[in-house]
Amino acid sequence: MRKSILLAILALLGLSSALQAEPPTATPDEMAEAQRWAGRFDGAIEPQTGEPGFSFLYGGKPSAELLSAWKFQRTSRRLDAQRTEHALSYEDPQSKLLVRWVAVSYNDFPVVEWTAWLKNNGKEDTSLIEGLQGLDVSFPPDDLGGYVLRGSTGDHNVADSYAPYEVTLWPNTKKTFAPDGGRPCDTAFPYFNLAMPNGKGMIMAVGWTGQWAATFWHRADRGLQVTAGQELTRLYLEPGEEIRTPLIALMFWEGNDVVRAQNLWRRWMFAHNLPHPGGKPLRPLLTFCDYGFYGWAKNTEEGEKLFIDELTRQGIQLDYWWVDAGWFPGGQGEWVVAKDRFPNGLKAISDYVHERNMGLIVWFEPESAYPWSITARNNPQAMLKSMPPEPYGLELLYLGDLKAREWITNHIDTIIRDEGVDFYRQDMNLSPLSYWRGSDAPNRLGIHENLHVQGYLAFWDELLRRHPGMPIDSCAGGGRRNDIETLRRAIPLLRSDYQDFQGHPQWAIGNQGHTYGIASWIPYFGTGVYYNPQQTIYSVRSYMTPALGLICDVRNEEVDWDLYRRMIGQWRQVADSYLGDYYPLTPYSLDEKCWLAWQFNRPEQGDGMVQAFRRKQTDADSFQAKLHGLDPGTTYTVTDLDTSATIESTGRELMDRGVSIPVADEPGAALLRYQRKQ
Repeated sequence: MRKSILLAILALLGLSSALQAEPPTATPDEMAEAQRWAGRFDGAIEPQTGEPGFSFLYGGKPSAELLSAWKFQRTSRRLDAQRTEHALSYEDPQSKLLVRWVAVSYNDFPVVEWTAWLKNNGKEDTSLIEGLQGLDVSFPPDDLGGYVLRGSTGDHNVADSYAPYEVTLWPNTKKTFAPDGGRPCDTAFPYFNLAMPNGKGMIMAVGWTGQWAATFWHRADRGLQVTAGQELTRLYLEPGEEIRTPLIALMFWEGNDVVRAQNLWRRWMFAHNLPHPGGKPLRPLLTFCDYGFYGWAKNTEEGEKLFIDELTRQGIQLDYWWVDAGWFPGGQGEWVVAKDRFPNGLKAISDYVHERNMGLIVWFEPESAYPWSITARNNPQAMLKSMPPEPYGLELLYLGDLKAREWITNHIDTIIRDEGVDFYRQDMNLSPLSYWRGSDAPNRLGIHENLHVQGYLAFWDELLRRHPGMPIDSCAGGGRRNDIETLRRAIPLLRSDYQDFQGHPQWAIGNQGHTYGIASWIPYFGTGVYYNPQQTIYSVRSYMTPALGLICDVRNEEVDWDLYRRMIGQWRQVADSYLGDYYPLTPYSLDEKCWLAWQFNRPEQGDGMVQAFRRKQTDADSFQAKLHGLDPGTTYTVTDLDTSATIESTGRELMDRGVSIPVADEPGAALLRYQRKQ
């Protein structure tokens, strides 16, 4: 385990008790702080005198020195009742380099966001553009102490993926974060919560589906400087070319209640950043995938229907049936249905599940392809090779090539339409950075990455335009591609590929930790749980998520269907609670000797749930859970979903004294549901 990231969250995070019934909402001071920052682009602060918020070098000179002398324009437009877009443009009269700073301010959350775009409107190549930062801001020196930076690690398909960390940035401290290999959540996570010494705080997200870097540099004499952008840019632009910075989203908060700030962030994510398929809010999903029992290129129409039929006989109603990798012949890039195994196409499967009130999820990996595949044969000019060479010979389809992007869009669109696909699942198991940088010329460092990221987002936007309301899954070798730009278009059905194939309890502990860490940042996510005959209850509850994937060999006569149905039924009882506010009830730990517990609360509905896990070396046979976010004067009914035992208690009692949760099994898991008494 990486010791530097396994610092337990302090008691503040799990045990802060704010006796409140109302949902977390922004205070007037928080909204005022956001509006003060919005003054950078709405005209309240003139761009010549205010700090721009982004930066770069152009011809060796800092943008802050150049922009004030360039031609300037400002426009604004109302996007909807809650959002206003502002566009500031600066044009160099000599080279015709146009810089557009496009920002959005929110009326219902203390959030501002922006992206900077640089386009060559001239007839010749521009001078070198270096160190392009989407965020470059400073905070003044403060004698009150250090800044506290909180976050979580990214995913690397290990137990401590999403492990929370806390770092104090004392004077003369510098901390830089960057992912591995070009996928934005690979080992690093582009979400941060910065607490200031003056009692203010700022949550920051970097929306870049590539190799970003963020630096927090606390210099004793100059205060704290925060920068974030594409990790490497040293390039000129050809005539007509345009590059962009990451999307930067900032949410401002005050006080010392970190959990409240994170819940305000979750609410903004639900309201404004996560998809709304068909214009409706996300709902919990139950899916099933049999890939683990057939493997690559071994599933058949007959086999898929066998599993579907047995689940139907057992009375298990799913939202989606999931056809994963291998429905095509050969490997990646050969995107045609394998007719020897699916003689009637995937349409036979989609028709079959539609008759049973399910949708169909189908797996694709459009950016990776073998040299002999139809993708490579049709797009030879757009196939990038890894430097050093990728061991399996896979190449990267460069989505910065417009012709290639149009081809893959049309090809996948045809499959979606012809085969009746309802839910598009995209994976990305390559690390693209070596492909991008290996293809860059010396004075074009970063260009392939930048144009590919733009093409990747444009590809999804076009699919969504052609298929309004179609959900997209953002898988990338697990949860390695879940920046906020991606999550505006997709949801992660698999937050990690760290999955339990053998029923070992350590896998369950790792997944408990994944939920604990990711839930503060990404409020909607999923994972798949293999049926475990030895520890069915402990296993299923360790993997329970808003989007739960079932994986069970229905041909096994030893499956306890009564217990399995009961576990699924319990998930359905509490699944909506995952969409509420999140409260850790213990510090983070993967230790076998520790309890782990959390609460999800819906104050508007007056209900919620508590999960508590007793690991196999835990001495205490009960856990005292102090709840949060309840109405002190309201009576709640708390039900143990295993025993159906209930108690009635006021919100104040549940928050002050808590509720005792006994768990006899080692390991064992408890699931409580509570409701406001009518």
